[in-house]
Amino acid sequence: MSVMIKESPISEKAMIEEAEKALADISKVRDAVGRVIFGQEAVVERTLVALLAGGHALLVGVPGLAKTKLVETLGIVLGLDSRRVQFTPDLMPSDILGSEVME
Repeated sequence: MSVMIKESPISEKAMIEEAEKALADISKVRDAVGRVIFGQEAVVERTLVALLAGGHALLVGVPGLAKTKLVETLGIVLGLDSRRVQFTPDLMPSDILGSEVME
């Protein structure tokens, strides 16, 4: 059994207002992150796209590129929790996600 919720259609003007408000909010987030992270606009934008799309992001790079600082800053600005995994060459996905053991 499924439940259907009927909503009244949104007007074009209201849709444009909602989109402009969302763009303004995203711009505020980019500005807030930009106060902490310098020279990484493309990385900030791509990370925001991953978050807004509901996906995950893997930040890879040499030490000192502010990867952890970016995640911490985004977490603070957006009010999100953040977790960090320090990868090593011998790390397996099951080490992070766990595995099922049949008894």
